[in-house]
Amino acid sequence: MVKRNYSTTAGDIDEQKNPNLAFSERVKDNIMTIPNGLCILRIGLTPIIGYLVVQNQFMPACALFAFAGMTDLLDGFIARRYESQRSLLGTMLDPVADKLLVSTLFITLTCANLIPLALTSIVLLRDVLLVGGGFYRRYQILEPPFTFKRFFDPSVSSVKVVPTLTSKINTALQLSLVTFSLASPVFNFVGHPALTALGIVTACTTIGSGLQYIGGNAMVKVPKPDSKISVESKKK
Repeated sequence: MVKRNYSTTAGDIDEQKNPNLAFSERVKDNIMTIPNGLCILRIGLTPIIGYLVVQNQFMPACALFAFAGMTDLLDGFIARRYESQRSLLGTMLDPVADKLLVSTLFITLTCANLIPLALTSIVLLRDVLLVGGGFYRRYQILEPPFTFKRFFDPSVSSVKVVPTLTSKINTALQLSLVTFSLASPVFNFVGHPALTALGIVTACTTIGSGLQYIGGNAMVKVPKPDSKISVESKKK
């Protein structure tokens, strides 16, 4: 008996009844999950945190940012612990929510003169290249016909985001920089040399990871389970 790698959901039960059920119909059942809901909550908190920073309300901004960080840890834990809570949408929604929060903080902290404009420009330019590369890669692996609806449907020619090591390091550095910069007015260490050093290292890894993402190589196509089973059956 061949073991499947995707989640056990209502779609899997349907598949047992009908082995020829389209893969896209099975994945759609797994979109409404707790981790995805937490990601949406984090996205909703982002403009509120940004507004508080612009208004120099750093204490409540820190509190909401900490709460947003807890939702990030929680959705990751749930997705790893419970297979039924995993989804292809989540592999894209989680990094989007994180990037939206971090980018918003870079912009608003720059407005508050806590992060240099040059560094924020590098970070945002890298994100634009990342999105552009992702769209290009999506276009490359999308099976015809090519329509706007199918392009943005995660269940069609399903893909998953696989971050590079440099990107993971860069994400950690960016998160550390915005965290310490946001906390600096609260704990009175604005302009500390350690923050300057952290900013320089962050700029270097941002440029390095951006070059890796230009071609959209972090997005890989997810093979259909039926195809995989067919190949394994032939091997037997």
